[in-house]
Formats: sequence, C-alpha cells, structure tokens
Amino acid sequence: MLKNILSVVKSNPDISRNGCPNPPHMTRSPLKKSFVMFRRIFFRALHIGRAPTILLTSQPAEALLDFLEKFLALASTQTFQLDVVPAATELESIVMDWLGEMLKLPAEFLFSGGGGGVLQGTTCEAILCTVVAARDQMLKKIGRDKINKLVVYGSDQTHSAIQKAAQITGINPNNFRAIATTKDNAFGLTAEAFRAAVESDIKSGLVPLFLCATIGTTSSTAVDPLAPLCEVAQEYGIWVHVDAAYAGSVCICPEYRHFLDGIENANSFSFNAHKWFLTTLDCCCLWVKDPSALVKALSTYPEYLRNKASETKQVVDYKDWQITLSRRFRSLKLWLDLRSYGVANLRKFLRSHVKMAQNFEVLIEMDKRFEVVVPRNFATVCFRISPAEFGGNHEGVSREEAANNFNSKLLESINRSGKVYMTHAVIGGGYVMRLAVGASLTENRHVILAWKVVQEHANAQLTTP
Repeated sequence: MLKNILSVVKSNPDISRNGCPNPPHMTRSPLKKSFVMFRRIFFRALHIGRAPTILLTSQPAEALLDFLEKFLALASTQTFQLDVVPAATELESIVMDWLGEMLKLPAEFLFSGGGGGVLQGTTCEAILCTVVAARDQMLKKIGRDKINKLVVYGSDQTHSAIQKAAQITGINPNNFRAIATTKDNAFGLTAEAFRAAVESDIKSGLVPLFLCATIGTTSSTAVDPLAPLCEVAQEYGIWVHVDAAYAGSVCICPEYRHFLDGIENANSFSFNAHKWFLTTLDCCCLWVKDPSALVKALSTYPEYLRNKASETKQVVDYKDWQITLSRRFRSLKLWLDLRSYGVANLRKFLRSHVKMAQNFEVLIEMDKRFEVVVPRNFATVCFRISPAEFGGNHEGVSREEAANNFNSKLLESINRSGKVYMTHAVIGGGYVMRLAVGASLTENRHVILAWKVVQEHANAQLTTP
C-alpha cells in the first residue's frame, strides 16, 4: 500500500485545528468514528515516512516488526528494575552485547568486559546522560562550586543535542565551544583545532570537561577522526562521547568499521537503531566503559524502590542508567530485528543504500552544472547547482549568494512537486540539497526518478529569465 501513496502530501496549516471539535467531548465517542476523523483530518497532513521517495536520513523502517514489538510489549510495560521484569533487563543486556560485538566495540564497552549498554529513547537522552556522568565525576575532583568553569566541546557541525545537554546540566552558556571546521578537512573536527581550544581555555582558568565527536554529522555526514581527538582528550582528562546516531548502523559492515578506529580511547558511544537499522522510534543504543559513572550520577533509592537485589549493587537497574524512571521494553524490537534479518541481511540492506547513493552521485557528476559539495561517506549526497553557473555579479549579489538563492528555490520547487522529498543544509556558508537513502522501500528506480525530477526543475528554473 505504501508504494502507492504519494511521498509528499499537501496540507492547510490550520486543517488539524479547524477539523477538531472544540472543546473535547464530555462523553465517549466510538473508536470507529475517531479513526474516520483521523483519516479525514490528519492522515493527509502526514509525510508517509516509509514511502520510497521520502529521501531523508531518519526514516521509519519496518512496519511489521514494529507492530509485533508493540504487541509483545503488552506483556510488560515497566522495565526499570531487574526485580520488576527480569527478562526485560536480561534481554537488553544480551542484545546490547550482541550489537557491540557486531560493531567490534572494544571489550571494555560490553557487559562481558566490565562496561555495558543501555537502550535510550534518543541520542539527545544518551548525550545528556553522559554529560551528567562526566560533570559529576569532574566536580567530585574540583568541587561543586566550580561548575561555572566546566567547558564542553563540539564542532560547528555537531548536533545541537550537545549544546542542549550542556544547558540542562548547568554548564555556563559561554563555555560551550563549537569549534570551526573547514572544507579542507571535509568539515571534520581536527585534533589541532581541538587542542588549541582546550589549551586556550586552560590558560583562562577554565576546566575542559567533555568532547562530543561525531561519526556522520547531521548536515553533511562528516566524520571526526577519533584516534587523534581521543589522544588530546586523554592528555587533559576529557570525557569523549562518540555520537554515531546516523552512521553507526553501517559500521557493522567491515568496510566501514574503520570510521570507529580510535574508539577504544573514548568513554561512551551511541547510535540510533531507529535511523538506519530497520528499527522504529524510539531506539538509541548507548554503551559506556564505566557504568558506575552513570549510576553514581543518576541513581535514586526512595523506600518504595528498595529491594534486596538492587541493594547488593550487583545487578543492572536500568532506571539508574537514564533520566526517567519508567521505560519501555525496547530490547524486544532489536531482538526481533536481529533474529528476523540476521547480520548478513542487515549488512546487505545497508550496502544497498550506500550503492544507491553512489549511483546518484555518478548522475550528478555527469551533469557539469551540479557539484557534490562534500565527500559522500555513507548514503547521503550533498549537492547543488554550482556557483560557476552564475555570473560574477548576478543581480547585484556574489556567485555564492546567487547559488544559495537559486538552490533554495530549486529545492522548494522539487518538494512542491509531490514526487520526491529532500531536505537542505547550509555547509560552509553554502546552501545544499541532501538526498539521503534510508527508507526500506527505496529502490534504485526511485533514486533515478529523484534525479530526473531534480534535472527537470533545474532546467525550468535556469531557463526562466
């Protein structure tokens, strides 16, 4: 059915509000009537995320497995302590070790090696938990009154989750460093730039705390080099979290595992299985070398949660590995995912997406009007009409500005067509379009269609005076 649904839907912004009766009913309304209203009002205002021509990095993946997981989860909805639902805790620990082994994570990140993994809702939660753990570790050494001296680092390509985590954990807003990246380094954070920022802060009497390194940034899928960054961090006692929200999935393929080289010297690592691993929201996999750092920072033991097993400190109570107390039986969906597909088929799925992105890249390179703006590392292609297509002073603006304006209007036109849907980014001051292969239904013919739509709209706009 999904293959027959247009990937882009059109909606009046007020359709939902105008279509809903106000105020809410005082008496019950038949479920069938509510479902009819949902289809009439809301369904047409939704992007059908599984449609093959929705070309975004974050896609709902497998409808059937998601349904099965939610159905099975009815058996248990609370998994915060081992004694509540032992099977949930045990399965999560097992599945996280399985995944860690698939990624060839160092033994220190696995339960079998003294570390451990936990399923968070999102990367935002994973990063927040690790910043809290790093903060409390450091303040124990230097005193809690020194919190205003702590500094958190990322690059200008790092996801905003790290800045939000810093705000929530009480880091001085002036002590967040978004270190500049350049096209020369494919917009990855260099160890030299990181070291310079750290040493400057130390000279100013500040305390470097936390680095968020990224494998596959949101805008351009850039990769921060872990080995040299971790080397600098170790020198200054800085916690390193590796955010591989998007690209972590593909690192189960041996030919992409090198992107994680150096992770043995990081403190924590996470990726979103709900982005590119045939798993639906929400499912973020977080591993830490030292689980006690999380537990010390996040544990609470009110009387109503006390039990003999927890008091031994020898069991995993996942409530102490996250912000919230309540949690879902998320490991079911990963267990179903791994059993239903198997490692070989998951790798085949991921490789097929990379191949489609490579094919799209070849099509772009055949049309000299277009350019690929940053190296394609995974299954996302950042491209645009080249500034060279515009005169030196196009309508009173520079070539770069003219290109930005044109590409913005071009993407708007493409998305308005209802045939494909893509997003944009601004990288190094340049406006780029982003084709990301991520939906499980996408085939090469959809990528070819997307390119034809891009060319069709580019031709129309370039010939319009």
